[in-house]
Amino acid sequence: MAASLFKWFSVALIGVIMTAAGPHPLYISVTEINHNPKDKILEVSCKMFTNDLEAALEKMSKTPVDLSAAKDKAVADRLVAEYVEKHLRLKLDGKAVVLHFVGSEKENDGTWSYFQVNDVPAVRRIEVVNELLYDSFSQQIGIMHVTVGGQRKSTRLDCPEASASFDF
Repeated sequence: MAASLFKWFSVALIGVIMTAAGPHPLYISVTEINHNPKDKILEVSCKMFTNDLEAALEKMSKTPVDLSAAKDKAVADRLVAEYVEKHLRLKLDGKAVVLHFVGSEKENDGTWSYFQVNDVPAVRRIEVVNELLYDSFSQQIGIMHVTVGGQRKSTRLDCPEASASFDF
């Protein structure tokens, strides 16, 4: 029951924080990892505050970044993909895997980025190194939800803690 309440509270709190106008008091990212056994794909989505992500991308690329500018969508997507692939690493059953960028979209004050890992018929263990926005905000919190075989597990990582594993 407590785990269920924690999941509900964390999702509700993140929704409120991610949609609030103006500066935000918390630095939170949300990473969802779902195994799709029918298509043999591991689906990965990450949500970060747009202004925080833009600051991290500007730091990485040493150039201004506006994720809302439609004309620069291809450049922005390339930067988002490069950033996430560098700061979010996965191992499935002990083997490192490659994230393939699918796309990104802005939603209110947050930006979602989507990735997939192909040819994943089954998963018993997922190891994650999640350092999203750690290089920009020392108080960054990473919330992760992982679902395999209908079983959902969640954890919270407080910077500098970056590693978690999930057994199914």
